[in-house]
Amino acid sequence: MLGTPLAALLPRGALYTRNVDAYVLALGWLARRELTEKQIRQRLTRRGVEPDTIDDAVARLKAERAIDDARVAGAFARTAVRLKGRGPMRLERDLQMLGIERGAAKAAVKDILADTDEKTLARQALARRWRRAEKPEPADAARLFRALMRQGFGPSAVRAALTSLGAPDDDTLDHPSGTDEPV
Repeated sequence: MLGTPLAALLPRGALYTRNVDAYVLALGWLARRELTEKQIRQRLTRRGVEPDTIDDAVARLKAERAIDDARVAGAFARTAVRLKGRGPMRLERDLQMLGIERGAAKAAVKDILADTDEKTLARQALARRWRRAEKPEPADAARLFRALMRQGFGPSAVRAALTSLGAPDDDTLDHPSGTDEPV
C-alpha cells in the first residue's frame, strides 16, 4: 500500500524485527521534526522494537548525522528564548529533560545567550507579562518576580527588570505584605 505509514502496516504490539523497519520509522519521525537520541529510543521502545534493533537503527542514524543532539539543543534553545521567553536556568533544565547531556545543554545555552544578556531577556519577558503603564504594586511585583523566576531567570536579572519598571528594589519582592507564601 503506497503512502501508508510503516507503523500502520504492522499489527498493534507486533515486534519490529528488521533493522530497516526501525530505521525507516525513526527517519520518518526525524523528517517531521528534530528529535534527540533519547526521544528516538523511547519512541522505538514504545513501538515494541527489540533493543538490538534500536541500537543498530540509532547507530545508522548517527552515522548519517540524522540524529545530532547538539543541533536539537540549538534549535530548542532558539525557540525557547525567542518565542517563549525562557531564562537560562529553565532552558538548561528543559534541554536535560529532552535527553541532552549537561555539557551540551550548557554549550547551547551559552551560544544562544552570546548575543544578549540575561537582564535584557528578563526585561523582555517582563514586558510581555506587564503591559500596564503604571508601576506595579508590591504584591504585583512579587507575583511577577516569582513568575520570572519560574521562567528560569536569576534573581539579579529579575530584580533589575522589575526595578526598570519602577518597582521597589527591596524585600517586598520576596515576601509581599499580606501573604505568607514562601518563595
